Amino acid sequence: MIEKNTDVTRRLFSRRAFATTAATAAAVAPFAVASQVTASPTAKAAGTTAARAGVKTAGTPGDVRRITLYAEKLPDGQLGYGLEAGKPTIPGPLIEMIEGETLEIELVNNTDVTASLHAHGVDYETSSDGTRMNDSVVQPGGRYVYTWRTHTPGDRPDGTIEPGSAGYWHYHDHVVGTDHGTGGILRGLYGPLVVRRTGDILPDKTLTVVFNDMKTNNLTQAPDFTAKLGERVEFIVIAHGNLFHTFHIHGHRWADNRTGMLQGPKDQSRIIDTKTTGPAESFGFQVIAGEHVGPGMWMYHCHVQSHSDMGMAGMFTVTDANGNVPGHSMDDMPGHSMSGMSGHSMDGM
Repeated sequence: MIEKNTDVTRRLFSRRAFATTAATAAAVAPFAVASQVTASPTAKAAGTTAARAGVKTAGTPGDVRRITLYAEKLPDGQLGYGLEAGKPTIPGPLIEMIEGETLEIELVNNTDVTASLHAHGVDYETSSDGTRMNDSVVQPGGRYVYTWRTHTPGDRPDGTIEPGSAGYWHYHDHVVGTDHGTGGILRGLYGPLVVRRTGDILPDKTLTVVFNDMKTNNLTQAPDFTAKLGERVEFIVIAHGNLFHTFHIHGHRWADNRTGMLQGPKDQSRIIDTKTTGPAESFGFQVIAGEHVGPGMWMYHCHVQSHSDMGMAGMFTVTDANGNVPGHSMDDMPGHSMSGMSGHSMDGM
């Protein structure tokens, strides 16, 4: 599991807090936010109630940023990316960008195999492709800088619209095991990437769910997540491997569009609570925890019946303001059982 809390000053890169591991947030660069009261058209379009509530929104892109990402081994034979040496996680850390921004990522390979970094959804030269074909891989003990760029929507000379980079994407290895990174993905070298548009509403917490063949976040039993009633929670769902899955969450629903939120009372986006996704696909959405249903233990799972029966099901627990769930004891809560194990880290193994 990857879980992110958003402070008043939003961070562009951070490691996520894990329910049963000791991974704690690590800021790399400030993510400018604007008060909802003062205005982004996108945020205002999401509803006048949100505008009155002072919801935080994404700011404008800044200068070129540079961060370091580490590829490392985990004690159980798996691999993970991390923002600090000795602290890899599965999935890897959430990487966030704003349309128009450029990011340089130095990958340090602390594993004993050649590894790489390949991104979906952003712009890059062949030298940042992350494949052996383009000689952009990292030997054991080596390091290499990948450059990712993003752009805003624009008009093409022929009058059509050039789409921007905003969306829910992901990154992964493209060389471990085979030249397609099959072994790297199987062992955990993957993570979420979000490109936001200036003015997008920011979540209080981000949760990442990765279906990787018959595992969720490389765990046989899907991880559990927790949020407080009324928190704005962002889910990022990614699929890897060879199978198709159907993500479903109980008690909550979202708009089937770029953000998961309606852009106004006349927005005709379809409202869903289930979405099918296949290998290399990704999507995301935001919900208000417990909206119209209250606190409780809400299941999420792959709705392919044999998949959920074999462990691809976890709990999204919504607590009250005091951290309690009416009708349930603390022993029922995520993190108080083996099924609550929601991620991998060097600290937690």
